[in-house]
Amino acid sequence: MNDQKPSSAKPGDQATPPQETPPDELARRYADALARLSTGSSRAWQGWLERQQRGDHFTLPDPAVAAKALTSLGQQFLLQPQRALEVQQQLWQGYATLWQNTLLRLSGEAPPAALTPAPRDRRFKGKGWEENLFFDMLRQAYQLTAEQWLKGVHEVTEELDHDERVKVEFYARQLMDALAPSNFATTNPEVIEATLRTGGANLLQGMANLMEDLARGEGLLRIKQSDSAGLELGKNIAVTPGKVIYQNELMQLIQYAPATVEVDRRPLLIVPPWINKFYILDLTPQRSFIRWAVEQGMTVFVISWVNPDEGYAEVAFDDYLTQGTLKAMDVVAEVTGEETLNTIGYCIGGTLLASTLAHQAARGDERVHSATFFTTLLDFSEVGPLEVFIDEEQIRYIEQHMAQRGYLEGTHLSNAFNLLQSADLIWGFVINNYLLGREPQAFDLLYWNSDSTRMPYRMQSFYLRNMYLENRLAEPGGISLAGEAIDLSKVRIPTFFVATEKDHIAPWQSSYRGAHLLGGRPRFLLGGSGHIAGVINPAGSPKYGYRTYGHLPRDPERWLASATHHPGSWWPEWRSWVKRHGGGQVPAREPGGEHYPPIEEAPGSYVRVRADEGGTS
Repeated sequence: MNDQKPSSAKPGDQATPPQETPPDELARRYADALARLSTGSSRAWQGWLERQQRGDHFTLPDPAVAAKALTSLGQQFLLQPQRALEVQQQLWQGYATLWQNTLLRLSGEAPPAALTPAPRDRRFKGKGWEENLFFDMLRQAYQLTAEQWLKGVHEVTEELDHDERVKVEFYARQLMDALAPSNFATTNPEVIEATLRTGGANLLQGMANLMEDLARGEGLLRIKQSDSAGLELGKNIAVTPGKVIYQNELMQLIQYAPATVEVDRRPLLIVPPWINKFYILDLTPQRSFIRWAVEQGMTVFVISWVNPDEGYAEVAFDDYLTQGTLKAMDVVAEVTGEETLNTIGYCIGGTLLASTLAHQAARGDERVHSATFFTTLLDFSEVGPLEVFIDEEQIRYIEQHMAQRGYLEGTHLSNAFNLLQSADLIWGFVINNYLLGREPQAFDLLYWNSDSTRMPYRMQSFYLRNMYLENRLAEPGGISLAGEAIDLSKVRIPTFFVATEKDHIAPWQSSYRGAHLLGGRPRFLLGGSGHIAGVINPAGSPKYGYRTYGHLPRDPERWLASATHHPGSWWPEWRSWVKRHGGGQVPAREPGGEHYPPIEEAPGSYVRVRADEGGTS
């Protein structure tokens, strides 16, 4: 989205020169940056040495895959010289038109409409990119080059098989993103202005930020996306009142204090993902789904997964089912005295929940009355942009690393996910943190995004191979968990699927196809935005909107063509549905009970173990 506002300057007005930073302030900045630079570089170097000593050269994605893809691209251009020549000719024609437009502007004439920044491309949001003729031409030249380059890449790779073509196009796009003029101090007008205004202090501060990020990554770059100074678990994030009422080696179970006199008879159990922490559903109070659900009159329980270390290497997907979802359901039943409950699963938590329901169906366990799935994949035949990281070679590469460490670091997964939106999640922060020398703003969602967890070796290998690589969950009896063959078609309870329109992790079309694998008649709702923002869209918010349609034809595009768009948040729509499955009203329940006295206050201790620092938050 182009965030720029039209200039209010009038013809003849003189631009106000940037205010220089006072010498005393400059001296303080220099001294502070130099001290941080010295400490950070020492820590980064020490971290790198330690990685070398233990033979840890692992990065995700595998650099060898990227190199192979770009080599293959070069070969395709050589094998198809005519197409390469056509791309060059189109590019030079575009340059000629751009130069003519620039000459017209120099002579005071109005040229045809210029190229505008790509939607949501924050790299070119500064006024200098449009107001300065040179930088405006540079921006347009880059956009023209990127457009023609990616078009040419698409054309010359038509003969490659699908998997190779996906990799070539992905890494070609990464290369073009990296070459944007906004990423270099001498070709970014905002950086030049800041350098002149601060006497270069911004670059020194940026270097200090870079060294600190390298130190946090033990010699590998881990970009800081949010200022954590103003955010603290239990203080202004994850503050919904509640108690930890049960824990085992794999999870803590939190029950939240009621906010209403009466509540739904059936309690609600939330199964969050374990790639990140559960508090994505309990961010700041204004954006907390859990707080809202409690205020709607539900008895809410949530699983808080452990952040595993090497001792969890042999923990299996089965264990997450038996010691996670099934055990949590046991405790909920004992605490509330209810025989049935409603459930929610988010992302991989939804995949686990569906597997649990199929396991229960095989054993005649009918305690789950309804299930809601947030951005969940059950059919992994088309996983969207993530497919670039999924093949036998890359999974073996990950398994070799996990065999040495006992787990896959969450930071590696975060780096891979960030590449899927590199303009915003990588290069935008490179510009802000390293070139402008600024600290990122405090933002609860990005704070959570940086708080990743480790993946146990055995569980992660099973998940990557059986779900992503072989799509065996979609096959009746394709996998067995805890002694039962998993057949999703045996799940016939009421279900509600929430997918999001711009989800790059769980594409909505795949989530839609997954809904058809269940044996009942699910409801399907398509929210706006992406994997996180589309779910964390609070009631009362005017943003995004959502689409609904009662029938579910096999083709997701047919469903979309018939769906009705509604403004605002989908939360109240879901509440109306789940209330019909609430079982009536009973007096509110306080957390815990005779057999499960509260252990500690929410959000508990498991959630405080951070993978990036090896300590607590």
